Amino acid sequence: MIDKLEYLIALARERHFGRAAEACGVTQPTLSAGIKQLEDTLGVLLVQRGSRFMGFTPEGERTLEWARRIVADSRAMRQDIDALKRGLAGPLRIAAIPTALPMVAALTTPFRARHPDVRFTVISRTSIEILNHLENLEIDAGLTYLDNEPLGRVNTVPLYRERYRLVTAADAKYGDRESVTWAEVAELQLALLTPDMQNRRIVDNLLAAAGASHKPTLESNSMIVLFTHVRTGLWSSVMPAMLADSLGLTSTVRSIPILEPDISHSIGLVVPHREPTTPITAALVAEARRIAPKLEQATLADPAIAAMQ
Repeated sequence: MIDKLEYLIALARERHFGRAAEACGVTQPTLSAGIKQLEDTLGVLLVQRGSRFMGFTPEGERTLEWARRIVADSRAMRQDIDALKRGLAGPLRIAAIPTALPMVAALTTPFRARHPDVRFTVISRTSIEILNHLENLEIDAGLTYLDNEPLGRVNTVPLYRERYRLVTAADAKYGDRESVTWAEVAELQLALLTPDMQNRRIVDNLLAAAGASHKPTLESNSMIVLFTHVRTGLWSSVMPAMLADSLGLTSTVRSIPILEPDISHSIGLVVPHREPTTPITAALVAEARRIAPKLEQATLADPAIAAMQ
């Protein structure tokens, strides 16, 4: 039964029979037969079939909810029993929004010191993708915004506040300023994240609230791409303060606080809202709670940020 429920979850994730079968490590006929057996057991049609996957029936959607819960509990049970035998071990999958990627090491490094047999996979995803991955059991935890857009049914641990900087060449317009306004930022040739990123939506709203109209001349889903373009001296960007500082600013590139208004958003850990949780996830939550005061203090200790308090 667990295998058949895994097939259903994979189909919901991939939206394609062939890719779902490949993800499960079985042939497509095996996956199709497993789902058909599940339908026979439950006495309802779960999948709308045609020449390709056409979606789930209402009964299929409800079954999918139960499948996620049952499979997650099954995995948690196996991990819990295994942890009793040999301590915490195995994979831990984390997805983070691009602006939070430099902060992941602050969580994984002390965690691994406590649990050296845990292996990490860290991927970059949008905030929406992180929630979808959590729902489909593709990741164990995410680092994302907590207070800007709806999160759904997840447990959260706030870690730090994200504040924003203009990152620009020292000899560019406003490059010699100690602070700038959002309206002034809109005057510059901007390189920003793509619109599917929540950070970009935040920046767009702040610029619009300042009464400024803007259209970036470069978009990317990579903060490294944005930073390398800023270093040419032809572009400016808006980045979180802690991220900007982590990129290795030089004498030719400055990070300038953006005021009027001074806005911040909460970044934190999100994990599935599920009890009991897996031992690895529970340990990660405990670690996040331990490091949160240090991360927040590091944010407030930033000289430019402290000057604004």
